[in-house]
Amino acid sequence: MANSLAGEKSPYLLQHATNPVEWLPWGEAAFTRAQAEDKPIFLSIGYSTCHWCHVMAHESFEHSTIAAYLNQHFISIKVDREERPDVDKVYMAYVQAMTGHGGWPLSVFLTPALLPFYGGTYFYPEDRSGRSGLLTILHALNHAWGHQRSQILTAAANVVAELRAQSEKNGDDSSAGGLAPANPPPLIEIAGETFERGFAYFHQNADETHGGFGGAPKFPRAANLSFLFRVAALQGPASEIGAEAIRLATATLRGMARGGIHDHLGGGYHRYAVDAGWLVPHFEKMLYDQAQIAVNCLDAKQATGDERFAWMARDIFDYVARDLTSPAGGFYTAEDADSAVGLTVEKNESSAAHGSAEGAFYLWTAQELQDVLGDNYALAAAHFGVESAGNVAATLNPHGEFNGQNILTQRHSLAETAQRFSLTAQAANDRLLAIQEQLRAVRCRRPRPLRDDKILAASNGLMITALARAAAILNADAAERGKWLHAATRAAEFIEREMYDQTSGVVFRAWREGRGRNAGFAEDYILLIQGLLDLYEASLAVRWLRWAEKLQAKCDELFWDEVHGGYFNSSAQDTNIIVRWKENYDSAEPAPSSIAALNLLRAGALWHDEVLSERGRRTIQAFQKQWHHSPQSMPFMLCALELAIASPRHVVLVGTPARPDFQALLAVLMEKIGPRRSILATGAADADGWLTARAPWLAGMTMIDGQATAYVCEDFSCRAPATTAEALRTALS
Repeated sequence: MANSLAGEKSPYLLQHATNPVEWLPWGEAAFTRAQAEDKPIFLSIGYSTCHWCHVMAHESFEHSTIAAYLNQHFISIKVDREERPDVDKVYMAYVQAMTGHGGWPLSVFLTPALLPFYGGTYFYPEDRSGRSGLLTILHALNHAWGHQRSQILTAAANVVAELRAQSEKNGDDSSAGGLAPANPPPLIEIAGETFERGFAYFHQNADETHGGFGGAPKFPRAANLSFLFRVAALQGPASEIGAEAIRLATATLRGMARGGIHDHLGGGYHRYAVDAGWLVPHFEKMLYDQAQIAVNCLDAKQATGDERFAWMARDIFDYVARDLTSPAGGFYTAEDADSAVGLTVEKNESSAAHGSAEGAFYLWTAQELQDVLGDNYALAAAHFGVESAGNVAATLNPHGEFNGQNILTQRHSLAETAQRFSLTAQAANDRLLAIQEQLRAVRCRRPRPLRDDKILAASNGLMITALARAAAILNADAAERGKWLHAATRAAEFIEREMYDQTSGVVFRAWREGRGRNAGFAEDYILLIQGLLDLYEASLAVRWLRWAEKLQAKCDELFWDEVHGGYFNSSAQDTNIIVRWKENYDSAEPAPSSIAALNLLRAGALWHDEVLSERGRRTIQAFQKQWHHSPQSMPFMLCALELAIASPRHVVLVGTPARPDFQALLAVLMEKIGPRRSILATGAADADGWLTARAPWLAGMTMIDGQATAYVCEDFSCRAPATTAEALRTALS
């Protein structure tokens, strides 16, 4: 019999709709019931593609004894963290403060007033390995609720008071931005030192064997690489520090591309690797990872000119276009880690009867590969690291789920494989491409992992950025550039049409079979604004600047902290959020304030709007103690710092964007990394004069001799106009 989640749209909530636990969605109905029945709340937070969420669901939430006890003594609430990041971040902060770690599934016990008093992540169903199981914990907490209520309420109130205090201060032990120091030194005085210490951190923690930073587990944290590429841009790619920054970043990308974290058959990247060598991933694929890794690859292509990084970006875009793009143009959220075992889709059997396992869609036995590839098996086995007994070491396989299985990984370079089999590089490449095509065809007959087909504004903003930048940066033919620009434009149009209320100016968080009920959070506005700014630079369509300006105004209205600076994750209108949190860590997804600072400074520079620029600087200063003392915690904020201390830099293009002479000038601006410059276009690109009205100083810039013309303006002065690509390169140097 279905519970109350059956009427929800979230794939994660629907996964739990047939649990014997009487789940309720987050909302007034659940809170009112907890208060009326005087019961504590069991809050379980996860997401649809989370492997350990599936494990706990199967072990505990399908367990009749545990379900009966929960139903009798607790009010159980299930939350999709991707639908309600505001709820997740508050209670994650609590669990991290209490236990020293966090993750999903997140399990938190609350008073009826939503104050947390106990929590953790994954719990075994019964006592095991010296740890209390969920059933034991439930008995203990129910007893405490009945006999030690006053102590629980006092402790919960104290914890929430501490969380609120943290949200109003700045410091290394805080998980939120807060008051900037009194009379802080000018940003320019501490920027250089902070950049040096940030670079030193990554230099000292680099894994020289496998790429990346630190040991296992290893995450593709895009913020790290974005910062290193900005270091290279500021120092100069040929300088000692610039070259080293590029080396560290590109070594990480190459390590990821070789490893099992990369899907060598279908493209794209898994969430993270459990080992230092990038071999064994947790197999879920997230849209936000694809978008940010693609941007890292584009930066690498600009920094090095190496086409291999362009290939890496294309690999991601092809995967997203094929498997994560809705017919209407929005991008889906993720694909699951788990899938059915021992089936092909032709059998049309129940996957439930066979069970599911992590990575089942992606794994191969040596015998399976021999059966498919025949004479090509030896080449494939050597190149992709296939072993007869499986290539996952016992130390990386504690639960035995990968016994006898192989995760495809690039064990040798193309040149090494070619030499080993006495082939030319081209011949080896052709055979490997044919092998991949054969294996893709076979894999497509397996049951696919579940796809989380909700569309989130924030992660779509990240993907719009990636595609727009690809259209601008990659040296592709016009059709390919047009394909990427079209995909970015369709996604922006989808959000504008389906997830944006023109009357109120509100962006909604999610769309699945219609607009979700939750208004967007700070990250939704901020990452979408970033995407629109990048889409403008790729298309020079002023419509995207107009919308970005409106979204920024609404974002400021809802989330800006006028007292301390920076952006709260949630608005003040939701009274059920016990702490308005401000993120001060760029993790798998950027902290909203980090990208907001970049957006504000970019927009302020576009039309010399000092109000926007000052708000960007205030955002940076609000987190100054955090990024100054721990530069590695906020790499994206350091990227914003670059803009805050620099004089305005603009390149104004005048002409008709569709003409070859205009496109030739635009291409020069994307050839290599360098100091950030605002790109604007007047003339035919600003036919109704909106941009010129916002930036009157553009009015005097005209075409020279009827040719597309570029004006390079830095340090409040403009150089001689350029009408050829070579002249523009000279002006930029």
